[in-house]
Amino acid sequence: MAGMLIYSPGLTINNIKQVINETIETNILRKPAPTRLRELIRQIRACRTAAEERAVVNTECAYIRSTFRETDCIWKCRNMAKLLYIHMLGYPAHFGQVECLKLAASAKYTDKRIGYLGAMLLLDERTDVHVLLTNCLKNDLNSPTQFVVGTALCTLAAIASPEMARDLCNDVERLIVSTNAFLRKKAILCAFRFVRRVPELMEDYLPKCEVFLADKNHGILIATITLITEMCEQSGPVLRYFKSIIPTLVRMLKSLTVTGYSPEHLVSGVSDPFLQVKILRLLRVLGHGDATQSEIMNDVLAQVATSTETSKNAGNAILYETVLTIMNVESENSLRVLAVNILGRFLLNNDKNIRFIGLLTLVKTVHKDMTAVQRHRITILECLSDGDPSIQRCAMELSFTLINTQNIEMVVRELLRYLESTDAEMKALCSSKIVLAAETYSPSIRWHLDVLLRILTIAGNNIRDDVISSTIQLISNSPQHEQRFITDKMWEAIMNMNQLENRQPLVQVAVWTIGEYGESGGFDEFELIEHYRQLLWAPQLSITTKQYILVSLAKISVRIDGCTPEIQNIINAFRVHMNIDLQQRANEFSQLFTNYKHLRTSLLEKMPKLKLSELTTSEYNADFASGESSEVEQQQQEEPEPAPEPSNQDILLDLLGECFSSDGNGNNALAVVPVSQPAAPQSYLQTSFNQTGLSTMNNYNNNGPMAPGTDSFLDLLGLAAANQTQPSQQQTIDYTPATIPAIEVYHKDDIHIRFLVHPQQTTVHDREAPSTTPARITVQTTNGSQATIEKFLFQAAVPKAFVLTLREPSGTVMPPGGTIMQDLLIARQAGQSGGAAGGLRMKVRFSYEVENYSMMEQIDVNEFPSGFLR
Repeated sequence: MAGMLIYSPGLTINNIKQVINETIETNILRKPAPTRLRELIRQIRACRTAAEERAVVNTECAYIRSTFRETDCIWKCRNMAKLLYIHMLGYPAHFGQVECLKLAASAKYTDKRIGYLGAMLLLDERTDVHVLLTNCLKNDLNSPTQFVVGTALCTLAAIASPEMARDLCNDVERLIVSTNAFLRKKAILCAFRFVRRVPELMEDYLPKCEVFLADKNHGILIATITLITEMCEQSGPVLRYFKSIIPTLVRMLKSLTVTGYSPEHLVSGVSDPFLQVKILRLLRVLGHGDATQSEIMNDVLAQVATSTETSKNAGNAILYETVLTIMNVESENSLRVLAVNILGRFLLNNDKNIRFIGLLTLVKTVHKDMTAVQRHRITILECLSDGDPSIQRCAMELSFTLINTQNIEMVVRELLRYLESTDAEMKALCSSKIVLAAETYSPSIRWHLDVLLRILTIAGNNIRDDVISSTIQLISNSPQHEQRFITDKMWEAIMNMNQLENRQPLVQVAVWTIGEYGESGGFDEFELIEHYRQLLWAPQLSITTKQYILVSLAKISVRIDGCTPEIQNIINAFRVHMNIDLQQRANEFSQLFTNYKHLRTSLLEKMPKLKLSELTTSEYNADFASGESSEVEQQQQEEPEPAPEPSNQDILLDLLGECFSSDGNGNNALAVVPVSQPAAPQSYLQTSFNQTGLSTMNNYNNNGPMAPGTDSFLDLLGLAAANQTQPSQQQTIDYTPATIPAIEVYHKDDIHIRFLVHPQQTTVHDREAPSTTPARITVQTTNGSQATIEKFLFQAAVPKAFVLTLREPSGTVMPPGGTIMQDLLIARQAGQSGGAAGGLRMKVRFSYEVENYSMMEQIDVNEFPSGFLR
């Protein structure tokens, strides 16, 4: 053993101790030393198959588990390091949780460090072991060694639960004012975790943060600004409190940009980009919606945007944050143009990551300055041919927002080129959006028909059903010469049998067109019938396509003379087809050729022009929506509604409990809004509830009969009885609140829902019973993601002591950064006092689709302002 301890300059005290321990373990205790972490990594990387890797991991885990049972093992630290590596590979490592606590409680710093690291990786709030760590952390926060205290603060900042935050907040508050900058920085970051988990603790840190902003240590400045940003995002009063520090932040940012505030923090020639990014983010939060404070930032934002070096990623990161700040505060128009130009330069960068960031930011901010973004339209369209699919997708979404009457032809030409090379999923989405754009901005019917034909040809079987219906509607409403043109084009498109298997929607539209307008086509009728025969017996075509062909063939018999016997023979061959639908159609058409010849011409005459209904923008995209309802929708509204059937509404009521069930009159407390467009375009404010709340429905009752189906809809909402007893005219007393209180209902997965609670209106009629006065709540839903949210549906239920109705939402589709507004009208049932029935509670459920995935959430809302509907 003495020979092993020959002095070497590379040996340290820790190395010497390790050699001694290994020697004792192997030579005295006769136990082999465990595999080192480096050797385990080498063994796992040498595995050729997943089975070999599992075998190595299972063997090592079995050994580690056996050493944890020993009380005198000196290799616990090494074994825990290997277990954490195994955990990082995705294998279960929960059996090491208790061992983490033992190592964290060790007096040796090397054991304590690996123990806390294991606690951060293996523990969470759902495990009981997590609670046992509190006492160990409290002891280490009072340690005289700064490294032990720093390790404890790091662990606390990573895994602190609300209970742990409340227990240890005094210790962290003591360390925040420490003279040791190392500990103070970690304590501030720990306070950031506390504020995020327990927002009521933020009051303890408000005065200290202002003092820390005068510190010269950049680490403390970054930590402090991070803490202030979190507090401002969580609390409106705190946000107003910190608006006074904007001049300080502006001076700090200007010093970093111009004078080189701290040369020792240079990164790629940029003075502390980390601090600059944090300052810009805080300015973005403080200046949002405040023109006065935004004016203070304009000069420094322009300075940062024009003087930052763009050759390195550090400078690009600062420019990115600068652009977001300019677009989110009330900045000048010239600054917005400058920000868009910066993003335009991002699109020309060779780095794909920077190009993607530029496109993604343009998608978020395009609605702020459309004119400035239009200047970069050519560059955006060039990104459609990029090799990266993420860049292609962002460029596609941005291209659709730029379409207008002037550029529709050029943009659609590039989008069709992109459609040829993209994958199946994107073909479905892109083709539907092109159809919507063409319907809205088409310069001519001929161009519109040509675009739809190209979509059917390029996208093939990957298109949605709306493209087929839209094409048929357009052909039906086209002039006769355009119908002749598209009939010839369709015939040419289906001549090649080899490509029709992957273009069945094209075949369906083509045979429908030929069946309706075949007499105007310039083709040989015998060639046409023979081609139809090949199509019907082609095994690669679907049953749905053959249904179209069979109907089209029957119609051709009255469009083109001289080919009726051939058509009858083909149809008769399908009378014994294996598919029951084709067999039924063939038998019915066969009767028209034999027993009912006199009816064949009238039954197979041309279909009347199809009503041009809007493609439902609630399904796909809100960029090309129209404000007027179609005639088809109006006709559907005039028809009586069928009897209600069990649906998701009943499921929601089952979940709500007894107090949310139907009342004694059979009225349902659940309010559901039908997804339909208003009859005439109105602004959202014009369609909001008035002071009396239900006067719109009363006007229908007083001035004329209500539309069929209205009573059943009111029964569904529980408003039928309340609506009949509502007085026709009431004198209102104006009341203008200083502010409208807001309730944060939901903020998760980039969906932000707030309730804007409008003050209750008091009327002369209701002075004696103010509790029955209806109140209005505006639901504000914001999409904070980069994807378009479609089919958004908001539902709500209240106890049966209340009456709830929902107005039409401002839309059902939210583009990135978009908002949907919707009014709720709530009144207490007559005879229900506030004390007897209790305060207002609400169950909320909302559903939506994002990128073809359906999502649904249900939440409780109980924190209404005191005195609301009491």
